[in-house]
Amino acid sequence: MGAKPLRFDKAAEAEYLEAVDWYFEQSEAAAAGFVQEFTRAAETIIEAPNRWPNYMRGARRILLDRFPYAIVYRELPDAIQVLAVAHCSRRPGYWKDRVR
Repeated sequence: MGAKPLRFDKAAEAEYLEAVDWYFEQSEAAAAGFVQEFTRAAETIIEAPNRWPNYMRGARRILLDRFPYAIVYRELPDAIQVLAVAHCSRRPGYWKDRVR
């Protein structure tokens, strides 16, 4: 059985792009580092989506190593859905209404 694709909730995609833009305003190197770290975490999720424990409402999360963000996701039958790209110090659990 092959790896499931990663699919972003529209709001999660916007959060990711906003974070990249913010880091880019700080420096191109910071933005590149964020993208690299996010990509590494996303690849890890695809390889083993059940590696991380349940977090909230059946979703799981992985914390980025060098940036204060978490990828909140859940496994669906045909994909892994990214529910939020959440800053770790802002509005915990704000994304819960995205779980249907």
